[in-house]
Amino acid sequence: MALVFLTRLPLPPLGPLNGPLAEGASARAMGWFPLVGGLIGLAGGVVFGLASLLHLPPLAGALLALAATVRLTGGLHEDGAADVADGFGGGRDPARKLEIMRDSRVGSYGVLALVFSVGIRAAALAALPVPAAVAALAAAGALSRCGLAAMARALSPARRDGLAAAQGRPAMTTVLLALVSGTAVAAITLGGLALPSVAASTLAVIAVGALARRQIGGHTGDVFGAAQQAAEAAVLLTLSAFIGAAA
Repeated sequence: MALVFLTRLPLPPLGPLNGPLAEGASARAMGWFPLVGGLIGLAGGVVFGLASLLHLPPLAGALLALAATVRLTGGLHEDGAADVADGFGGGRDPARKLEIMRDSRVGSYGVLALVFSVGIRAAALAALPVPAAVAALAAAGALSRCGLAAMARALSPARRDGLAAAQGRPAMTTVLLALVSGTAVAAITLGGLALPSVAASTLAVIAVGALARRQIGGHTGDVFGAAQQAAEAAVLLTLSAFIGAAA
């Protein structure tokens, strides 16, 4: 379920054709989001490595790596971040903000959010040597998704309908599974740099969650996307700073 939700891989669909889903299955799948995110990041790392073998400039390789992750996810998180930027930036009250976020059109705030998201992540990634970049993408992919279950448990859905409301509130065991699996991926791939990376991703998710609570009173699927983008950027910036200082 986590693979079906987070990627556009040609997997069997879930739903009536395969029998009804068990109650709470969608919420429990969030516990596996970090492992799927790690695989998505690793795929981007492979593209970055191939770009390096072809002697492409680091920034071009970074952009191609991010493009590969977007292709795998269908731009799920980028779309959410753009909607949040438009809603929070253009709405006068929570109802209007939610209305804007549901609009399929992208406004100036959304475009700017995408530009900064891709630009910051690509610049940070391009500053890393290839082995570190591959590890960074895998770790960032996992860590940026391990706090989503905690956000879903801590905050109420901002609207009664929609993806976040339908998914349900994950159990504490699901939250712990997500946190442990995301941290484990970071520890395996980053070693001693796992701790600052975990701290950076945690602070980013908390910041987005606090902003969402103030702006719309809770979370939505778009808020999850914005949190993922912020956490991934925070991890890549942290790693580029630490590794750049060591060099």
